[in-house]
Amino acid sequence: MPVLVMKFGGTSVADLGRIANAAEKVRREVERGYDVIVIVSAMAGKTNELVKWVSETSTFYDAREYDAVVASGENVTAGLMALRLQEMGIPARSWQGWQVPINTTRQHGAARFLSIPRDNIDHKFAEGMKVAVVAGFQGLSPEGRVTTLGRGGSDTTAVAFAAAFGAERCDIYTDVDGVYTTDPRIAKKARKLDKISYEEMLELASLGAKVLQTRSVELAMRYKVRLRVVSSFEDIDETSGTLVCDEDEIMESKAVAGIAYSREEAKVTLFTIEDRPGIAAAIFGPLADAGVNVDMIVQNISEKDYDEAHPGAVTDMTFSCPIDQVGRARKAMEDAKTRGLIKYDELIIDDDVAKVSVVGIGMRSHAGVAARMFEALSRENINIKVISTSEIKISVLIDRKYMELAVQALHDTFELERA
Repeated sequence: MPVLVMKFGGTSVADLGRIANAAEKVRREVERGYDVIVIVSAMAGKTNELVKWVSETSTFYDAREYDAVVASGENVTAGLMALRLQEMGIPARSWQGWQVPINTTRQHGAARFLSIPRDNIDHKFAEGMKVAVVAGFQGLSPEGRVTTLGRGGSDTTAVAFAAAFGAERCDIYTDVDGVYTTDPRIAKKARKLDKISYEEMLELASLGAKVLQTRSVELAMRYKVRLRVVSSFEDIDETSGTLVCDEDEIMESKAVAGIAYSREEAKVTLFTIEDRPGIAAAIFGPLADAGVNVDMIVQNISEKDYDEAHPGAVTDMTFSCPIDQVGRARKAMEDAKTRGLIKYDELIIDDDVAKVSVVGIGMRSHAGVAARMFEALSRENINIKVISTSEIKISVLIDRKYMELAVQALHDTFELERA
């Protein structure tokens, strides 16, 4: 039988009624002739509750026990889903990570997949099981301990199973009915996309779109897993949702597919640093060691012989990072200065900025996207602080108060409401 993977997030299995609704969707796929692997998250709010219990029990907790506790949320959902399917007359079994087994690395709280052997589940399918309900977000370390994959890990689990079992498709059921050109809460003209390429989805996910977890899209792109984002709360058919697929499946691409944004950004500038070989490594090495995720980077043209106090060439370096990592970034730079790795006159942090990005594989064949983007922002009197580009993306840092205006203006400029 062909295999279909279906993943249900926390809001889709938030209570017994929603579990029953999800089970009905599974039943329909079984009736269409699929062997189904269902990946489930913990019921909405349960993971946060479990994390809170761990923190209240132990300030400096053992990461192995943290994973043992937090992974239990998915186990409960898997068991309840299997029971519901059995009540509907569908042969179903629940599977915890260690039972498959889902083999992962030993990094508790942030494990990575090593392998997913098919033998156990294939054997049960051969015996007549129609649905394997697998607890997402978890796996098994080389030492035989429960591991977890980090937030959003159930999406990644679903894609990994689709790759391992050669699934026809991986359907991600969530509380939205697909991927939109931008956030409909900001731009009322936002349009649901029928298809989007892996590359575009990866950029949008990494830039702030929260429909899919970034690691899951990376995995789907690597193994060519066809992903479909659909609503848990609507009746669906083969045309529902948004298909995330290879760009070869998309007949014609517009220059821009979507607008992404991130409110939680900060801009960090080091003034009058030495302009010499190795200075970038001296700055960004300590930042990496401190776990700071640097995004946009700008280095000014150097000024020769700045003054008597700064002999030789000097320059300024600006980068962006998540706002919750500003403290680590500041400490890393101050420590690097104390250790003599770098010299700078001043470190200025602007934590009132936002990042707005236009994304589209069509940029490869359409000229003038940057010019249109900058003209649109200029018309709204929005000043650009930092710019970064890639082959299919242009991102800018702007004052946070203009973020929604910028998203709306760019959505209109590129006429994304039109198919």
